[in-house]
Amino acid sequence: MDNKRYMVSSSPHIRSAETIESIMKDVLTALAPAAIMAVYFFGVRALCIIILSVFACVCFEFLFEKLTRRPVTVTDYSAAVTGALLAFNLPASSPFWMPIVGAFVAIVIAKQLFGGLGQNFVNPALAARAFLMAAYTPHMAGSWTEPVRNPFSADLISSATPLTLLKENPSLIIKGSDVLNAFLGNVSGCIGETSAIAIFLGAAYLFYKKVISWHIPVSYIVTVFLLSTFLGRRGLFTGLGYYEIFSGGLFLGAFFMAADYTTSPVSSLGKLIMGTGCGALTVVIRNYGGYPEGVSYAILIMNLFVPLLDKYCVPRVFGVFKKKNNKGVQPL
Repeated sequence: MDNKRYMVSSSPHIRSAETIESIMKDVLTALAPAAIMAVYFFGVRALCIIILSVFACVCFEFLFEKLTRRPVTVTDYSAAVTGALLAFNLPASSPFWMPIVGAFVAIVIAKQLFGGLGQNFVNPALAARAFLMAAYTPHMAGSWTEPVRNPFSADLISSATPLTLLKENPSLIIKGSDVLNAFLGNVSGCIGETSAIAIFLGAAYLFYKKVISWHIPVSYIVTVFLLSTFLGRRGLFTGLGYYEIFSGGLFLGAFFMAADYTTSPVSSLGKLIMGTGCGALTVVIRNYGGYPEGVSYAILIMNLFVPLLDKYCVPRVFGVFKKKNNKGVQPL
C-alpha cells in the first residue's frame, strides 16, 4: 500500500476563487464610469455627495457592528457599494445631510437590523431612497437640476427630468437630439442614473467578469420597452419605448440593483419572472401613477416576491428525474 493520505471534508467540493470582497470590488469598478459622468455633468457637488454617502455607510456599518459586538465587515466593500448606489439615487442639489440620513436607513435599518449582508430582504440603497422620498419629498422630487456648464460652479439651475416632461405633456415631441442626450446623460435627474452609456459600460464589465447574468436586466429593459410602446401615454401603440428605456433610473436599477444577489431569485426562471415583473410595475407606475419614475418602487415590490419565486421556481436537481407509472410519480 502507498502512504497517500486522503482528506475527507464536507460539501461543497467545488469551490470558486470569487469572494464577497472581489465581487464588491468589481461592482465598484463597474460604477466608476457612471460616477465620472456624474461629476462631468453635475460638477464637484456630485463628487462630494458620492464621497459623503460612501463614507457615512462605511462608518454606520463599522459603528453598528462594534456596538453589537459583531465581526466588523467593512473590508468586504459591501457598505461602500451601498453608499455609491445611494448617492447615485440622489439629486445633485441634495443637502449634504441627506446622504447621511439615507446611509443610516440603508445600513442600520434595511441591512444590519435584519442580520447583515445576505439577510436583508430589500435592496438597502433603494429602501433608503424610498424613505427619503417619503420624508423629504421637496428635496428628492422637487429640486432636479440640469447639467452644469462649469463643474466647479456652485450655481444649480432647476430643470424637469425627461420623465417629468412626459408626465406633464404626453404629446411632447421627442427629437433625435433628446434621445441622444438621454443616452449620454446630458439631462436632469439623479446623480448616477442619467448616463445610460456609462451604466451600460459598467454592466458590460460585470458581464465580462460574470458577476451578473443577463436574465433580470434584459427581461426588465425589454419589458419596459415593449409595454411603454404598447401602452402609450396618448393611447395604444403611441408610446416612446426607445426613449423611456434611456430615461430615469431604468439602466441603473436593472443592472445594479434588481440583479443584487441577496434580493433576487436564484433560478434562471425566477430571475426572468422578476425582471418581467419589475418592467411591468415600472411602466404602470410611470403611466398611471402620480410619480413620474417607477424603478425604485418596482424593484422593492418585486424584492418581496423573491422568497416565493425561489420556492416555486426550483430547478431540477442534477441527476434526478421523475418516472411516471401506475402507482404515481416516484423520483429515481
